[in-house]
Amino acid sequence: MEWVVSLVGVALIMATLRDLFHTLWHPTRHGGLSRLVMAALWKLAKHLRARKRVVGLVGPLAMVAVVAMWALIIVLGWAVVYWPHMPEAFAFSSGSGLSREPELLDSVYLSLVTVTTLGLGDIAPAEGWLRVLSPLEALIGFVLLTATVSWVLQIFPTLTRRRVLATRLALLQRADPSVPELDCAVGASLLGSLATEVVRVRIDFTQYAEAYYFHDGEDDSSLAATIGYAFRLAQRGQAARRADVRLTSRVLADALRDLSIVLDQRFLRTDGTPAEVFAAYAADHGRALTGP
Repeated sequence: MEWVVSLVGVALIMATLRDLFHTLWHPTRHGGLSRLVMAALWKLAKHLRARKRVVGLVGPLAMVAVVAMWALIIVLGWAVVYWPHMPEAFAFSSGSGLSREPELLDSVYLSLVTVTTLGLGDIAPAEGWLRVLSPLEALIGFVLLTATVSWVLQIFPTLTRRRVLATRLALLQRADPSVPELDCAVGASLLGSLATEVVRVRIDFTQYAEAYYFHDGEDDSSLAATIGYAFRLAQRGQAARRADVRLTSRVLADALRDLSIVLDQRFLRTDGTPAEVFAAYAADHGRALTGP
């Protein structure tokens, strides 16, 4: 029975590591615990009356909540591993009084001290298999810390690329180039560069799905509000006489369609056309889509 309890703890640890792996290094559209937490916080913020003030904090708070969830489950998982073997399989320092505490409390304390790599030494594993296993928890704690730092460092360049594209589309909308103005080499270059940026954003949503839950501030820096204008530019490019402009406009239209598929499959699930998906994207972020 002791080993069955310990295996439950191992299962908790493995489930957390699997979720961490799929969130940071091998994202799938099916998501996991982290995506459920983020989606739940996003939906909660949408229903709050003070949504405009709260929604900007959803992304950072969701990341904090996910990391706290990972740390909590790992600590509890290792505590469950230790619990059935406490106190017989452990050595306690003299005068610590820890062995007189409840066994589960000692297990949680040992797990917390080990995962944070403090190594106070007042409780130490005495059996051989535990002496091998306990340093593994410290290693997992170090992995969790470094993974969290890497996650934070990776997400903000993603947000920057998305906001740069949104701001560029907002500026183009103010200029509102006509078909004759696009019907030149500069127009072809413009449409081609926009297609490249849309592809980058699509890859970002695939690799860092949590970026979806970050608020973009004003409409001019919100891709949810400005993405519709890219459709308008692609349609104007199709009416041009130059073949290179028509080609790059088709590439831009295909890039927008691929982006809408990613957004729909991972977040919105409308099964609609690209225009309908982008309208749902804008509404989900509290924006009004500037028309395709």
